[in-house]
Amino acid sequence: MSVTICQSMGFVVSALGIGGIIASTCMDQWSTQDLYNNPVTAVFNYQGLWRTCVRESSGFTECRGYFTILGLPAMFQAVRALMIVGIVLGILGLFVCIFALKCIRIGSMEDTAKANMTLTSGIMFIVAGLCAITGVSVFANMLVTNFWMSTTNMFQGMQNVQNRYTFGSALFVGWVAGGLALVGGIMMCLACKGLIPEESRYKAVSYNASGRNISYRTGPYKVGSGYEADPKTRKGAGYEETPRSEDGRRSYPSKYDYV
Repeated sequence: MSVTICQSMGFVVSALGIGGIIASTCMDQWSTQDLYNNPVTAVFNYQGLWRTCVRESSGFTECRGYFTILGLPAMFQAVRALMIVGIVLGILGLFVCIFALKCIRIGSMEDTAKANMTLTSGIMFIVAGLCAITGVSVFANMLVTNFWMSTTNMFQGMQNVQNRYTFGSALFVGWVAGGLALVGGIMMCLACKGLIPEESRYKAVSYNASGRNISYRTGPYKVGSGYEADPKTRKGAGYEETPRSEDGRRSYPSKYDYV
């Protein structure tokens, strides 16, 4: 029962994580304009992975997509690639995990096959979570670097107007979603061990010969006439050989000898 609960909880947590990764990738608030020095402004800028948006004080919002690929920074494209890889692996892991659930029986699928599928989906969820966390962290590092460079330029008077960007809500959603996918993948890997049937866990058994080692010796073959006494006759307790008379005949005791 605990294995089923662990597997089901891992599936639910991983599904929430993958959904959060998809939402974070599609959100436009990856970086938002810093309003620390200018809290009252008629225009508010924020940017995402796919487009940049401008919101006016009247409530009108205009977004424009990035129509170029080569003109974007290499790190920015790397973040895109990491998020896409995380989404693809997460969706594939969800499909595999659905068929691997112990509470769902499809045909004559054995528990060993379900264990392998559970382990595969768990690894996919872990990789997807790591890709999302890495992508969001790289983008956050870019924001921190640009923020302090813009601050330095503003204090040095190199530019009169300099927009600084800070963390957007999409970054926090991506971090939480990546963590959920990572935790869900670990739970699936832990549930895999309990799905393996006990009869498939072979143990090494050493076999020893119960009897003694008997060595046979070869010797000359003696041909007999068949009338000789058997030399292998067992002699038990109370057995006494019958005495022989002078002429070589055996003398047997009579019934009077026992009186």
